[in-house]
Formats: sequence, structure tokens, C-alpha cells
Amino acid sequence: MPSYAKNKKALFDYELLETLEAGLVLSGHEVKSVRSKHIRLAGSFISIHDNAAFLTNAHIAMYRYANVKNYDPTQPRKLLLTKKQICYLTGKTHEKGLTIVPLSVYTKGRLLKMEIGIVRGKKKYDKRRIIKEREQKREIGRAMKEIN
Repeated sequence: MPSYAKNKKALFDYELLETLEAGLVLSGHEVKSVRSKHIRLAGSFISIHDNAAFLTNAHIAMYRYANVKNYDPTQPRKLLLTKKQICYLTGKTHEKGLTIVPLSVYTKGRLLKMEIGIVRGKKKYDKRRIIKEREQKREIGRAMKEIN
């Protein structure tokens, strides 16, 4: 199950509450581009319109050998979810402070799947605490390396 892209920024900016798996509707050259790891999830989000979920603002570069005119790399792409899941996500988006973001793109068998997360935004002081803990771990690791 190789992973093609991870949204590390989302895990830093948001507190993860729940995850779901969704399929992606892509054209052939987009699939080849994703499989060659030319996809960026930073800054992207999931929006729901007319009882359908869409991946918005994800950048999938045009495949090198594709012969496509007027290709928009950040166009909205439909996600394959059941009606029950879409209703659930719609309810969650109406709750204050919750949003839906893509976390990773990977394969399951021969299909491309996306892990999406229901998240709540972190406060600035939470982010500072995480950075401080990370720096302390690095310093401890350096000190232990110097001792050995």
C-alpha cells in the first residue's frame, strides 16, 4: 500500500478527530501523474455541494507525456463516498470549528484512495508547545550522541 502524498501541514495545523477513506475520480493522465508522485495536498480541503464531496485546491501536475489542452491542475475533483458518509460529513461541517481535510493519497489494490480527516483547528499556543517539545527532543538526542 504505497503512499503517494501526505499532508503534514494539516497534522500540524489541526487536531485530528476522525478519519475516513474515500475514492478519487481522476482522468487517466491524472492517475499516472499521481502514481509518479506529482501531487500536493498542502492547502487543500474537502467541500460538499449538491450531496457530493469534492477535493478542492489539491495540485495534480499534468502528466509529462499527456496531450491535454486547457488543463487546470487545481480543479475540483469528486470523491467517492456513500450517501450516509456524505450526510455525516455535512453535519460535521455545520458544527462550529470543524473542517474536513485530505490527509494522504495511497493505493489499495489497484485503486487510488484518499484518507480524509475531520479536524479542529489548533490554537497558536498549542503549535508553540509542539515546536518546543520537538526542539527539546532534538537537543536530548544530540546530547546522547555526544556522550556515546
